[in-house]
Amino acid sequence: MAEQFVGNWTLTSSENFDEYMKAIGVGFATRQMGNMAKPNLVISVEDAGLISMKSETTFKTTEIKFKLNEEFDETTADGRKTKTIFTLDNGKLVQLQTWDGKKTTLEREIQDGKLSAKCIMDDVVAVRTYEKAA
Repeated sequence: MAEQFVGNWTLTSSENFDEYMKAIGVGFATRQMGNMAKPNLVISVEDAGLISMKSETTFKTTEIKFKLNEEFDETTADGRKTKTIFTLDNGKLVQLQTWDGKKTTLEREIQDGKLSAKCIMDDVVAVRTYEKAA
């Protein structure tokens, strides 16, 4: 299950995120805010295996609730309307978003006590690292 991801996580580093946002079609102004934001990620598991993932910044808070292996409609922080599915693959929490004939994959995994989120769109890869808040 996804228990190892549960907790409050604070963004500590972000590599190539602007290029990733460009690749998925995020406009300039939204990218500027996205680059400045240092989100806190709050992940919890509720009853019946429902997983909650909340991203909190000074600009915006978004929350999605999902069950593994069940597709749902997501409106992303940048306003895209996607079909999204989460799977657990070799300890990685993999999020696949599809919209307008495009797709992007976000792979989250725990390494050395940190949460690593790899954002992949075609040949553009961004890596965001989070540390667990005390």
